[in-house]
Amino acid sequence: MADLTDADDRSPASVTSWARLFVSHCQYEVSAVPGASGMGIYTLGDGLLHVVGPYQFTGFCGIHTGWIEARVCVLPGRPTGVDVGWDAISEATLFSPSGRLSVVGLMGGTAEALTDVVVPRGLIRVRVHARDRLHETVRTDDDPPEQHELHVWAVSEETPWRTVLADPGGRDWEQKPAKAAEWGMLSLVARPSGRPAILPPMPPDPYEDDAGLSRVAVVRHRLAPVEVPVGVLPAGDLEVRLEQVDDEILRWSWATADEPIFPDPLETLPDNESSTVRLTSGPDGFTLRHEGVLGRHAFALGLIWDHLLDAAVSYPWVETLRGQAAEATALAEKYRRLRAERDAERWGGAPPSDRVRELFGQARSLARIDRRLLDRIDALPAARQREAACWAARRAMRVAGLEQIGWIADALATAEAGRPLPRSFTEQGGAAAFNRLLSDPEVPHTTVTLDLGSGAFGERRVTEALQQAAAFPALIALANDDPLAAAIDAVYNAAIAHGDDRDRFLTDAHIALR
Repeated sequence: MADLTDADDRSPASVTSWARLFVSHCQYEVSAVPGASGMGIYTLGDGLLHVVGPYQFTGFCGIHTGWIEARVCVLPGRPTGVDVGWDAISEATLFSPSGRLSVVGLMGGTAEALTDVVVPRGLIRVRVHARDRLHETVRTDDDPPEQHELHVWAVSEETPWRTVLADPGGRDWEQKPAKAAEWGMLSLVARPSGRPAILPPMPPDPYEDDAGLSRVAVVRHRLAPVEVPVGVLPAGDLEVRLEQVDDEILRWSWATADEPIFPDPLETLPDNESSTVRLTSGPDGFTLRHEGVLGRHAFALGLIWDHLLDAAVSYPWVETLRGQAAEATALAEKYRRLRAERDAERWGGAPPSDRVRELFGQARSLARIDRRLLDRIDALPAARQREAACWAARRAMRVAGLEQIGWIADALATAEAGRPLPRSFTEQGGAAAFNRLLSDPEVPHTTVTLDLGSGAFGERRVTEALQQAAAFPALIALANDDPLAAAIDAVYNAAIAHGDDRDRFLTDAHIALR
């Protein structure tokens, strides 16, 4: 710490104590949002750190599996010099929405001093210092412990990761900017979660809360002249429109594509506000500033610009999106066929109208015994549907010997006259009226055969039921304010009440409902 405290401009605002951290596979993670997904290591980075996402990067150790020492120093501003006494130094920009940062071993090793360290909210620059990175196969008891020190300060611009001090014994890592740009665009146009709609939404992650944070800029430099693609950048169901404003300024805006490629097109834009792209030149080269972007998007946009500035007409994400769209289309077609087969089984053919499908009553049951009759009822005007319901209810009461029971006859006549049924028929699904039916000594008691369909081994299943109980729901159906639902339920229950004469009743129904 002597080199820090000796420089006023780098005096830390806070410093954690040195903490022992257990690492695995020579790696630890520096993260502002625990559990955030990223593009994985071995894409961009050096021997000390690999950037993987807007919220995190991976640090590399000499020890494969074991303990290192680490601490975090939060600085009031960018350091003007480079600390001495370290073997390797690298830095990268992260986005910390909540103002917290943690250093965690790859397999979950933690230290209290390195968990939820308070850092500035928004974009931060993290400089990693490392020394004594020795593998345990060559480390001796006389060697000092491996140490990693992180310096953190607030920034308003997202700039690329960089090597500040290369480890003399380190390797040169292959950089994959096209793969990184692909991940960047895919992260911005990610498909919605497949979480079933019936489940409640996941609670918001407090670590991702970026409310109140200012927009930021993405900055990239090139020594040679660069060409910025003007026009449309394809992005699957979406597109980026880059419009020339003047010689140095372009407007970046998101829009839905004229020809989406997914069966369920993405319509939500990553950002509803346009942003500004400035391209300027000077003695030190060319500078691109993408201003007014959301902090959580800055990393991905930086990856995209890194690729576009070196390969302006290459869009590595396009083929990936097309492949995803093809898979989604094939899956949607598979589900469509399965739904069609299921509906054909449920409805005895092609699905009926949406109006019928939404009913909660006996529509599906009627379809199984006479699909044509269901369609005929659906096609009737509302007044005829109400007449059909009353006709079926009277036929049901007649076949069950209930047509002349006083209170039942009165209820049927009331419904046929277009007046509301008594409360005993309308409340709680007509439970009071049904109980009265079962207890009324004047009500006859006859049985009817009910066909329960085929069993698991194809055998026909039948049972005997009280005919009056089978018929009475046809009268209760008249309490339904929806004439279509009333007609379907009344006709179905009347058919059931006819037992072995069901087919004759259905034939009569076709004639009566023409």
